[in-house]
Amino acid sequence: MKKKLSYLFLILVILSGAVASGITITSCKSNKLKTKNITIYKADSTTINVKAELAITPDERSHGFMERKNIPDGTGMIFIFEKDQILSFWMKNTPHPLSIAFIDSKGKIRNIYDMKPFSLESIESTVSVRYALEVPQGWFAKNNINIDDSISLDFLE
Repeated sequence: MKKKLSYLFLILVILSGAVASGITITSCKSNKLKTKNITIYKADSTTINVKAELAITPDERSHGFMERKNIPDGTGMIFIFEKDQILSFWMKNTPHPLSIAFIDSKGKIRNIYDMKPFSLESIESTVSVRYALEVPQGWFAKNNINIDDSISLDFLE
């Protein structure tokens, strides 16, 4: 019994030292999210697709693109919420510059903002929305995607 307690104490001391030193301890669990192609309908009647990871659970939504150094053009992450609400995002631990579109429950883009890497500034939707789509910064502008364009909600099926 004393030997087991000694080992347990040693493990706690090592973990405490690692945490105090700023070492991040993670599980071996894969952070791989499901992906779906999302179609964006533009005002000029053209469409464009983005291959988006689906952030559905609270853990997936809170982690988002943290620690990702490379997010290729044409890809993104869609954050799916259970109900309409004012959404607020930040860029804590996110080294890649992003743009975010806040999207209502009917698929209409209501706001688009650029976000700075590592910023703790809150970026909020101006109205209640159901979804947020993050892409590499400038991707919306480069593809002429604007407020009032819409996305297909087929990815929910």
